[in-house]
Amino acid sequence: MPQPDAFLAVCGHTHLFPGARCRLQGLPDPQTFADRPHPIDVLLRFSDSVTTDAQLRTADPAGTVLAVPAYTTGASTPIGARAWLVREFAPTGDEVELTIGGNAQS
Repeated sequence: MPQPDAFLAVCGHTHLFPGARCRLQGLPDPQTFADRPHPIDVLLRFSDSVTTDAQLRTADPAGTVLAVPAYTTGASTPIGARAWLVREFAPTGDEVELTIGGNAQS
């Protein structure tokens, strides 16, 4: 169930991978968030309309991490829980585009 204060992130694929991008929506100040991200709850919506809760964490020693629990794609493919490094935050108008890096647990 989505967190009440979660921000929607629209992803262009059915799963995340290095180089994947998601557009974070509804932030009060996208430019400031892109410059200085802080921890937030996120509702990821993938291209197959599957949604899952996630967390953006900034206190990880490796950098900013998007922690995603296990979920199942619309084609019934199970995707295991994973923590992804966020390689880049880019403001794009009233959204912030996240670019996924590698696995944070590697």
